[in-house]
Amino acid sequence: QVQLVESGGGLVQAGSSMRLSCVPSGRTFLSRHTMGWFRQAGGKEREFVAAILRSGGTPYYADSVKGRFTISRDNAKNTVILQRNSLTPADTAVYYCAARYSGTHRPRADDYAYWGQGTQVPVSS
Repeated sequence: QVQLVESGGGLVQAGSSMRLSCVPSGRTFLSRHTMGWFRQAGGKEREFVAAILRSGGTPYYADSVKGRFTISRDNAKNTVILQRNSLTPADTAVYYCAARYSGTHRPRADDYAYWGQGTQVPVSS
């Protein structure tokens, strides 16, 4: 069982930047998993934000965040990072880190078996 913990949430102003981190809570090697970030705003479905394969390579992004968000991984530190720049109120959501034991990309939440509890990230205008 993979358990993930997100950190870095909190209120920020529009136009600012924020970094979210994801680490496993137990003896799990994230290097074996494709890692993703999803978000869920109030009353909406959980949506794909970004993903990076376990092999690294070119990450995948939702169109709404492309050019502003960057996902990266440090397998030596067993950490996945989501750097978010030029934030807008539309980015307000609970952000979730997710993992799937696979080397391929799937943008659907149902394709990820392991999830963190989420971190709330409101963006004020």
